[in-house]
Amino acid sequence: MSYKITTTPFNTPLRMKHKLLIYQVLPRLFGNNKNTNTFNGTLKENGCGKFEAFTAKALEEIKGLGITHIWYTGVLEHATKTDYSNIGIRPDHPAVVKGNAGSPYAIKDYYDVDPDLAVDPTNRINEFESLVDRTHATGLKVIIDFVPNHLARRYHSDAKPEGVRDFGEDDDTSKCFSPQNNFYYIGNEVFAGQFNLNSGAPEPYTESPAKATGNDCFNAYPSMNDWYETVKLNYGVDYMNYRAAHFQETPDTWKKMLEVLLYWAGKKVDGFRCDMAEMVPVAFWEWAITRVKKKFPKVIFIAEVYNPAEYHNYLFNGKFDYLYDKEGLYNTLRAVTTSQTPASNISNCWKQTSGYQERMLSFMENHDEQRIASDFFAGNARHGIPGMIVCATMNTNPVMIYCGQELGEPGMDREGFSGLDGRTTIFDYWNVESISRWINQGTFDGSLLSDDQKEIRAFYRKLLTITKKEVCLKEGSFFDLMYVNDTNMSMNGKQYMYLRKKENTLILVATNFSDASLKLDIRIPLHAFELYGIPIAGFVDVTELLSGEKSQQLLSASVPFRVELNGWSGKILKMKLS
Repeated sequence: MSYKITTTPFNTPLRMKHKLLIYQVLPRLFGNNKNTNTFNGTLKENGCGKFEAFTAKALEEIKGLGITHIWYTGVLEHATKTDYSNIGIRPDHPAVVKGNAGSPYAIKDYYDVDPDLAVDPTNRINEFESLVDRTHATGLKVIIDFVPNHLARRYHSDAKPEGVRDFGEDDDTSKCFSPQNNFYYIGNEVFAGQFNLNSGAPEPYTESPAKATGNDCFNAYPSMNDWYETVKLNYGVDYMNYRAAHFQETPDTWKKMLEVLLYWAGKKVDGFRCDMAEMVPVAFWEWAITRVKKKFPKVIFIAEVYNPAEYHNYLFNGKFDYLYDKEGLYNTLRAVTTSQTPASNISNCWKQTSGYQERMLSFMENHDEQRIASDFFAGNARHGIPGMIVCATMNTNPVMIYCGQELGEPGMDREGFSGLDGRTTIFDYWNVESISRWINQGTFDGSLLSDDQKEIRAFYRKLLTITKKEVCLKEGSFFDLMYVNDTNMSMNGKQYMYLRKKENTLILVATNFSDASLKLDIRIPLHAFELYGIPIAGFVDVTELLSGEKSQQLLSASVPFRVELNGWSGKILKMKLS
């Protein structure tokens, strides 16, 4: 029988009785009021957001969406074409930097923050610490990136604590692989990427011996389609010998990375979003996370993992708190939204993560994915409404939105290195018009937003606030109604509905992924009434939480429950049971 009840079997101090609602934002883009937007523009031409743009007012506005955590993306110092040699930072070679601003995932110094983000680059770490304090003062928690799999080709830390050795500083470069090396070396070969090694510089980029590239490219000839700007880190896995693990003596990279995590946790960071966590051995995560939590027990770890076969391994052996729900829920919701698959397929998502659904981070946008409103996805921000309702209310798991999503940002700019692809650039200096309009010189008064932008933001604020406040949605069990509605003639294959239940509160969620307005007659099985101890027939007071509309309706095991839905919409119907 295709129903499911979920409870909360993993009651640890980190999975408390509140729902994590995460707001991802690139400080580089947030608060940049310079709107020249020159294609492939420099920092001087296009400007850059700063830590100080996150004022108390800005943070209150973000919190007002219902947010509990902010993921400040791209905080750590990374390779860039902007020259900061005047303040003691080694310049990067342009041939191995993506875009003028550079990739936030080509880390140049694990112990420092991006000087672009500081008003006074020489005071950048203090400006970051002030940002953390302001965020906490608002009642929000701070998440930053931890990038463990790869770093910039010319990594050099000028901010490392006393006694810390740089990655690769003590490597035996005569060995292609050694468990105590930080990098993998390609014999005696010289780096010869399949692209211009000058890229405007007077001298070509040189690297000898060549190092393996971040996306497991174990040759000296990475292409433009590889992560050519990064070097793969060595965690004691011999990739050239059937991935033999050499963990008996703790690999040096493990020790260095643990120190990095402890450093930032010591600066009051509340959590880490761990980039490409599945490219790092599970054994490291268990070793490192256990040690971090021994000293900082409330720090959370979120893993970017795309292989469903490894979910259980990274959660229960690797000790992660949460994983991306990309391959399951995101891909399915995108396919439903774009009419590639029926809405009933959403049921497969919770079935595939049975036993740990509450630990899957759901989202419909992030920096890697195309914007809902882009021509490459739905072409209309409103078409993301039913999917976001499912993301936010289907279970107790955390939810994330990406800055600009709540404004219907289309991501249809051609910024420079990042082409016209439906994504907002992470490589270029740029002003995102919708975000700039919302901020409006720090007033956040909404006067510059279009009616459509105001409407979509009001929806996100209402949805996330409901999700944050309603105990039934934060803690309640889940009951899928699709198995008794598979032949429902009032549906057209683009609707999804379910129940949430906690104590004497029942919530019915119904969503419509189509243009058509419908009158749904939703069947609720007798089993649900028996399971929840609900009288099999009776009138109940109903409040539709998104609109506030109130009504009284018959709740019966034999009579369908009538719900009217407009196109691309949903309803969250709360019922108090006697």
